[in-house]
Amino acid sequence: MEQTPSDPLDIALSGPQAAAQLAAQMAAGGAPLPTGTADKPFANMLCFSVYAAQLAFNRLYKQLLAPHGLTYLQYLVLVALAQAEDRTVGELGDVLFLESNTLTPLLKRMEAAGLVVRRRDAEDERVVRVALAPAGAEVVAQVECVPLDVLSALDMPLGDLQQMKAAIDRLGSELRKSTA
Repeated sequence: MEQTPSDPLDIALSGPQAAAQLAAQMAAGGAPLPTGTADKPFANMLCFSVYAAQLAFNRLYKQLLAPHGLTYLQYLVLVALAQAEDRTVGELGDVLFLESNTLTPLLKRMEAAGLVVRRRDAEDERVVRVALAPAGAEVVAQVECVPLDVLSALDMPLGDLQQMKAAIDRLGSELRKSTA
């Protein structure tokens, strides 16, 4: 006889097997998914924990980037261009997980601010290439300390943060696969 876990979230399987096992347990009259409380209604929702952490990160980055006149997304574009100069809009979209219809207006604003230069590819005019402008390169040099500022704001061991990043990277990868 198959043993069912006492906590619905305590399942040794993963992915579709875990979801199927949990659904079968609930259909058989087993314990429903644990619910939150009035003061923490989302206590058992992984998606909300990730969302809440993202909001906290956004507040921290806003504080760190505002003196440089950057949004978090503009910062990410500059970092991506500093790592590999002269990317196509498509390549930038791939590394940022953004569609070109979201990225293009952002790049136009950054170009107007003098941070990046956009130009048509010489071999294929349908392709737009993006590179750091001199002012963008100066801003990149000014914000090199941001990752260390973020680390210093987090009172957590570096090893824990590295493990958490690996787990979140895996989570993102699995979510992207499930929506592809």
